[in-house]
This record gives sequence, C-alpha cells and structure tokens, in this order.
Amino acid sequence: MTAPTTTAPRSGRRGGWLPTAVLFVGAAYCLLPVVWVVMAATKSGSELFSTFTFWPGTGFAGNLSDLSGYRDGVYWTWMANSALYAGLGALLSAAVSAVSGYALALYRFRGRETVFNVLLAGVLMPPVILAVPQYLLMAEVSLTDSHLSVLLPVILSPYGIYLARIYAAAAVPQDVVEAGRMDGAGEWRIFRTVALPMMLPGLVTIFLFQFVAIWNNFLLPYIMLSDDEKFPLTLGLFTLLNQGANTPALYTLVITGALLAIVPLIALFLFIQRFWSLDLLSGAVKS
Repeated sequence: MTAPTTTAPRSGRRGGWLPTAVLFVGAAYCLLPVVWVVMAATKSGSELFSTFTFWPGTGFAGNLSDLSGYRDGVYWTWMANSALYAGLGALLSAAVSAVSGYALALYRFRGRETVFNVLLAGVLMPPVILAVPQYLLMAEVSLTDSHLSVLLPVILSPYGIYLARIYAAAAVPQDVVEAGRMDGAGEWRIFRTVALPMMLPGLVTIFLFQFVAIWNNFLLPYIMLSDDEKFPLTLGLFTLLNQGANTPALYTLVITGALLAIVPLIALFLFIQRFWSLDLLSGAVKS
C-alpha cells in the first residue's frame, strides 16, 4: 500500500513571479541612471546634446583628457581631498565607534542607557539640522575653510556607535573578558587583543558606511569651505555644473567626473567583501 503523494499548491507558484518582478523593477530604477552616466561619459559634446541614446560614443578619451587638463588637474585635487576626508574620517570614526560601542556593551555604569538613548536620538536627527551649529562652532575656533572643519564633525557617528554596541554585545562574550581579567590583563589589552579581532567584521561595515557617507557628503563641505583647492568631489563637480550653464562644454567634464567618482566606491566594496566572507567562514568552522 503506497502513501499518498502531496503536491505544493500551484497558487503559491503562480504568485512567485510578483516579488521577482518588483525586485527587477527596483534594480532597473537604481541601475538605469548609472548606465546612462557610463554611456554619456563616452560621448563628445556634440554627441551628448544631439541625441538621447544609451549607445556608447567615441569621446571618452577626449573627455578624460579635458577633465585632467581643466585648471591644471584640479579634478584630481578634489579626488585626493575626498580620499582624505572619507578615508581618514571613516577610519577615525570606526575607531571611536569601536571603543564607545565596546564600553556601552560590556561595561555597567550609571547613565549608560541614558547615553545610549541620546545616541539613538542622534541617529534620528537629520544632518542638515547640525550643519549650521557645526559651522558656528568651527568659526569660534577659527577652523572654517580648513580640512579639519570637514574631518572633525564626521569622526563621531551615532549610527556607527549604535552598530558597534550591537555587534560587540553579540560577538564578544562576557566570559572571555572575565577570563582575560583573571589572567591579569588590563582593560585596554583585553580590548586590543581579545575584543577588537572579534569585532573586526562589524567595524569594517561601519568603516564602509562612513566612507560612503563622507565621500557623498555635500552639505558640510558646502558650508565649511570656500577655497576650491580644498573641495571634495561632490562640491567640485557642483561648481562645474553651475559653470556649465554658461559653458555647456563643461557638462561632459561633469559627467566624466561623476563616472570616475564611482570607481573608488566600487573598488572599496569589492575589497571589503572578503572580510565579510572570512567572518562567515569562521562562524561555520566554530559551529
């Protein structure tokens, strides 16, 4: 006597195409502007303004040469400034988030939850609200129109500290910390040699988030800086775009510069992916 066979309801299979279609539309919505920038950067000025197509043009080499030669290569100065702001700012922010998140997760002290709630309020606060007060504070200490005026405000990230606390609470067992104390290790040594390696994948994520946020930041440099030699890419391309209203030939430089500005973010994401892969592998081995 054979057992009756059951089949999955076909209604679920029929409805399975809907999430896929929604994801496809969302992906197309996000990728379509990127594809257009890639194609537009390959067109000369005449090709760009004559027709609107997604076919590549023949002017990418000329656009790249014109961009590099514009004002003695000021674009690459903007690129270096963005790398400085984003790289150093994200590194310092990840370090501050690591120490703060570790302390909030593993230490018990009066007012800990109050501090954490204040940080959550900072996560919910739009950056535009803080921009003018930050400018006034920098003006009081004569740091406006300097690299520090862009670097200092981005070091403290409420969202980064929040993520670091959540990750430290999950990745660093309290028993391991207590074992280190029983062995005579100091608090700083326990953090540096025991907790920090366990928190590394989470800190890499915080670094990536901060790097992308600072790289794409426009409002803070716009308020703080007036010397275009200190501009990041976002502000530099904005000035080029404004000048393009009177000189349409600059539009091709803006588009080519926007394309090149994406490349470091893609390279960083591909490089950092291996840290997430290593974390997943280590978790599989431990289990």
